[in-house]
Formats: sequence, structure tokens, C-alpha cells
Amino acid sequence: MLTLETPVEQLYRVGQTTAKRLNKLEIYTARDLLFYFPFRYDNFSNISSVADLTPGKNYTISGQVELIKNIRTPRRKMIITEAIIADQTDKIKAVWFSQPFLTKTLKAGQNIFLSGKIELKYNSLYISNPVYELVRTDHDQTHTARIVPIYPLTNNLTQKQIRFLTKAVLPLIKNIKEWLPADIIKRNHLINLPQALSFIHFPDNFDNLNQARTRLKFDELFLIQLQIQLLRKQLQKNNAPSIKFKEAETKDFVNSLPFTLTTDQKKSAWAILREMEKSTPANRLIQGDVGSGKTVVAVIAMVNAALNGYQAVYMAPTEILAKQHFNNVSNLLKNFNLKLALLTRANQRFNAADNISKKDLLEKIKNGRINIIIGTHALIQDKIEFNKLGLAIIDEQHRFGVEQRKLLKEKSGTDNYLPHLISMTATPIPRSLTLTLYGDLDLSLIKEMPAGRKKIMTKTVKSLNRPEAYQFIRNEIKKGRQAFVICPLIDPSDNLGVKSVTEESARLKTKVFPDLKINLLHGQLKTDDKEKIMKDFLDKKFDLLVATSVIEVGIDIPNATIMVIEGAERFGLAQLHQFRGRVGRSDHQSYCLLFPTDDSLAALERLRALENCQNGFELAEKDLELRGPGEIYGTKQSGLPELKIATLTDYQAMKLAMEEAKTLLSDDPELKKHPLLKGKVDEFTKSVHLE
Repeated sequence: MLTLETPVEQLYRVGQTTAKRLNKLEIYTARDLLFYFPFRYDNFSNISSVADLTPGKNYTISGQVELIKNIRTPRRKMIITEAIIADQTDKIKAVWFSQPFLTKTLKAGQNIFLSGKIELKYNSLYISNPVYELVRTDHDQTHTARIVPIYPLTNNLTQKQIRFLTKAVLPLIKNIKEWLPADIIKRNHLINLPQALSFIHFPDNFDNLNQARTRLKFDELFLIQLQIQLLRKQLQKNNAPSIKFKEAETKDFVNSLPFTLTTDQKKSAWAILREMEKSTPANRLIQGDVGSGKTVVAVIAMVNAALNGYQAVYMAPTEILAKQHFNNVSNLLKNFNLKLALLTRANQRFNAADNISKKDLLEKIKNGRINIIIGTHALIQDKIEFNKLGLAIIDEQHRFGVEQRKLLKEKSGTDNYLPHLISMTATPIPRSLTLTLYGDLDLSLIKEMPAGRKKIMTKTVKSLNRPEAYQFIRNEIKKGRQAFVICPLIDPSDNLGVKSVTEESARLKTKVFPDLKINLLHGQLKTDDKEKIMKDFLDKKFDLLVATSVIEVGIDIPNATIMVIEGAERFGLAQLHQFRGRVGRSDHQSYCLLFPTDDSLAALERLRALENCQNGFELAEKDLELRGPGEIYGTKQSGLPELKIATLTDYQAMKLAMEEAKTLLSDDPELKKHPLLKGKVDEFTKSVHLE
């Protein structure tokens, strides 16, 4: 007797070989087959008469086999199967290539459906390589004469096999329990789960199909949002230090700045300061475009933590950036009586002193004699122990979850609370992805750029204009500036036709800029070597750095004013914007030159979007629309769930799922009233980790 848990190898017509192929698709049981969804559909539901067929289009016809035979071609030794199919209006030839077994499958006199493309040869029409199926007496066709599902496949597995097996287990849907609460189903006009599973595989019409998609999409997005909201509630159960807003001192600090805060900076800082006064942990993400001034907002929060007697830690993505932040923050706080430390694997400093030992520095941190500690993300892994750690600022780490929080708590110097947490990113994330990836975080956007910041001049350079562009670069370097050249790959790759850093670096040294100092940077170098190269570039020891996308985040070279991007059309718009943000960090006019390997109209039009737009958030939305989330962020990236049917681009659907999740949990915070849903969430949590 078939059940939902019946292994696929026990299904009719499935041997060990087919079972292994199904296993490659993660189909192990009958239940897995039901939840293995088609990715598209062929509409073979309209039956045409043979007399009405025209070449170049796909049709479905119904007729009787009058004749079928195999023919061996003399030249290629290929076997062609030909059949004559007749309906009440006319006859047509059907042709299959390399399928001689069809003469044993199809017999003269049988009534069949055929779906395929109509071709014209020697003034005669024929249907080429059609999908065929015998006409069933119950009119319930599987492969033709209907809306036909098309599934993702693996080697040596066919669409017909998947459809046949899915249809065989379809009666089991009556055993699938409805786990979505009835009021949510009713309020959102959703069909029930068994119906949705039936319609998603074998819809009678497109209205059925759309109903199925709507229900199954909602299921996936709702489970994501439930998990996110449960994480948020779990976090709120912890205590946090109540850090009071030091109004007078904060005003003194803001007035001491050599620039005026933007409205977005003020809003973000105020939101953080209000949250830090609460006795539950702040959990906020600051999204700010490159150069928008996120660091100053972080410093305002750290000053308030320090003035309340708590330590604050700032974690940067690289050692060189940690050092730059230390110097900048030290300069901003030079008139305040606060103790700062830099602690990385290679560097340690206490205020302006370089000669402190790591042991002494760790002791000062442990004893609470240091207010603000700046380092890399390795700070939470190190042997460091804090003293009343009240605030952690995490820069460019997109997911700081439960385990990392646990480490922070263990090192915070007290078991009574979790520190407040502020994450920061310069990677603009579309709003639908923000709901998915950061739904458990409060969000601040800093879109406004500081006054006086010059627009980075962006230009697409066609192949024939390269010599002129190279001369422009040389002139800028002669003025004392520096330049980046970004390449997509490390090693030569003829099949992609893309510049690699190794060959491009050699070419520039020998043929284009033999008079300039050039260095090379890529991700396969050791960390120490990368840090040294970036430090040497910062110290102006060479003019031009040829690099891969390793420089996308975490390097600040104020003297670099030119960003050249080879193979620019192969990067996403959001990533190109990140590269561009590596320049324009001083008073000098900066430039971004896009060198596409493909001068096609489509490639140039896409790059024109970057020329005309300086807003990273707009570009990220455009990128998501053009390329989808998997290609931008990587479907295996931590925190990005692999969805079967929903898309992470659908903001309205995601927002609806979030609102329903919040409503449900406000009434039933631990899902005690909904045991089936609780089980589904637990099952989902095991497979998707949003932390």
C-alpha cells in the first residue's frame, strides 16, 4: 500500500537506477515527488485540425496512426521513424530521430495526441520530434492535450518519467494535512494545500495554476517570516544594558565635527540612541551607500555607551580598514576624555601609543580601562574578555546570528545581558531581500550623501577608445593620483574571453604603462600579503593596483581617483557600484571607466544605467530585476533560502507574509494553538538557517 513515506524505489516501474537518479534531485519518497514542482509549463491544451496547421509554430493534434516505419539514412546511419497521422480534415507526417523503439510502441489504428513544431520541407508539412500520447478513454491526458508540466531534470531522467510517477502518487495528497490556519486561508482567499498540489502539477486551466502558485508561494514566504519573527521574539527575551542618552555631550560631539550631519544620519543616530535606552537588545541594520557617513553614526552610539560606563566594540572587515577606522575615530574624539584601543592580529594600539604589548592591552580591556575597542570580526573569536560590553558595531558582516551573539555574551564581562548590536553595510539590498535576510532587524537607511561630495564621473569606454582612456589615466597619475583596474578572473580563461588579473597586469606593465609602478591583488594571496599590498597602495608606493573583486569591500584609498573595470558587463550593477565607491573618497574629482569585452547594444544599455545613476539602492533593485537574487548573492549564501516556487523579488507577497506572521504570533507567540504549524516551522528551521 502506497503512503507518503513510500521510498521511490518501491514505486511502479522504478528500479535502483532510476531511484538513484531521482535521489540526485533530492526525491526519496512519494511525498518528495508531490513537493517537486515544475519550473514551467507547455500549453498543449488547444487541439488543432491538421488542415489548419502552418509551419514554424507548435501545435497539438489528435488523429489515428495509419502507418509507422523506421528508415535508415544512408549517409549518417541514423534511424528516422516516420508515421502518417490522419484526422477528419487531412493527413500529416510525424518524424522522430533516433527513436526506433517507437514502431513497437505505436501501432497502426491507434488514436494518439501529438504535440510539437510544424516544419516545411519539399512543400510538405511534417511535425518534428513530437511528444506523443495514446488517447485515453477517460480523457485524462498526462503529456499532451493539456497544460503540461516541465520539471528540472538530471541525466537520463525524462519528463515523461517524472510526470508518470507524480501522477501515480497524486491520490496521496488526501493524506497531506493542512497546516496553515483556516483564518489566514480565508482572509487571503487561498486554496487548500491538497488542491494546490494537484493544480501545480496538473492544472486544468491557467486560473487553477495561478491559484496553486499563489498558495504555495505564500507557504514558503510565510514560513520564512515566522522563523524571522520567532528569532526576533527570542532575542527580546534577553536583557540589555539601559544606556541613557547623554544629550549635552552628544551635542558637543556633533558640534565638534568638521562637517554637518545629514538628515538621514541624524535619524539613524536618534533611532539607535532611543533603542539603547531600552532594557532589551537593540538589533539594527544601518544600510548606507558608499561614502554616506555610517561610521559617524556608529561613533555617536559608541560615545553614549562609553559615557554610561560601558565598553563598545567596532568590528571592521579587514585589518587595514580597522586601522583606518581607529585613526579616524581617534581624530573625531581627540577632545573627549575616552580611551581607545586598536586590536587586530598584526596591530595593537592604546590611544596614540604603538608600544603597548598585546598582553597589557588585553588586561586593560578586561579591567575596563578602555572605552572603545576597534578591530576585525576576529575580536569575538580571540582570547579577549571585555568589561561590561554594552554595544557591538559590526561592519559588513551580513549575518550576525545566535551563535555569534552567544560568543559576545560570553565575552561581555557579565552573564546578565546581551550587548546592543548594530550591523552596518554599504551593500545596497533591495527591500524585498531586506525583509527576507534582515526581517529580524530594525532598519535604518542612509541614502543622503554628505554635502560637497563630488559625483564620480562614470563612462563606458568602447574598444576603439581605449588608447584615449589610457592617456587620461596616465595624465591623472602624473598629477599624483592613483588608479584601480578590476578584472573578473585570476587566471586566463579563453572560453570566457575575460581579462584576468595576471595577464592584464603583465600587459599593462609591458605594453601600456611601462613607466608606472603596478602591483597585483587577488583573493588567493595570503592574508598578510593582501594586507601589505593594500598598505603599500595606501602609502603611495605604487601607482596602479590590478585586482579582482577582493577590493569590493574593506579598502579606503583617498588618493585613488580612477576605477577601471575590465569585462564590466560581466558584473552586476550593484557590484559595479561597490567598485565605483572605492574612489571618490577625497576632494579630488574621481572617475569610473567601464571597459566591456562585449560592445553589443544590450551590454552597453545595461552599463548606461550605471552612468546615469549614483544611487546604490536604485541600482540594486534594477540588478535584482535583471539577474535575480541567486546570481547576485549566491543561492548557497548563508541566510538566503533556496525557494522552490516563491521569488525573493516579490516585495508585496513578502510584506503580506510578514504581516500575517506578526498577527499570528501576537495572538499565539509560541504556536501552542497551532501544533501542525509549529511542526512545520521546526521542520523548516532545520533546512533553512536565517541566522
